[in-house]
Amino acid sequence: MAAYTPSALKAELHERGWRMTPQRETILTTFQNLEKGEHLSAEDLRDLLAQEDDRVSLSTIYRNLKMMARMGILRELELAEGHKRYELNQPAPHHHHHLICVRCNKTVEFKNDSVLKAGAKMADKSGYHLLDCQLLIHAVCPTCQRSLLPS
Repeated sequence: MAAYTPSALKAELHERGWRMTPQRETILTTFQNLEKGEHLSAEDLRDLLAQEDDRVSLSTIYRNLKMMARMGILRELELAEGHKRYELNQPAPHHHHHLICVRCNKTVEFKNDSVLKAGAKMADKSGYHLLDCQLLIHAVCPTCQRSLLPS
């Protein structure tokens, strides 16, 4: 999978009978400019856009996040805090997975090519076109483990 540019998104949307809106371009650009390891909820995205005087309704954000996740442009992550967060779906070699503490929600990103290879092999064997392959590991971090010990 190649990294998405506004023109690539526009072409894919056009192919599906949709159009590139200013809101879609703004959402894509915002995710492309995030710091490495940053994940946004729909509300986080709305607040970030509002800081830049770019008012986009929450319903528009939700609709576009879902659409971009279905297209494979964004990754939808179910992290420990119980609501969805999103990040740009990066092509290899930037593909990564997540280790999440279920107590404090600390998230560590890590790479493991064998996970991606296994996913690609299974998709290919079944005749599927792979959009994303991710591993989410839910665990308890060392700090939270120490706080569980009796004093």
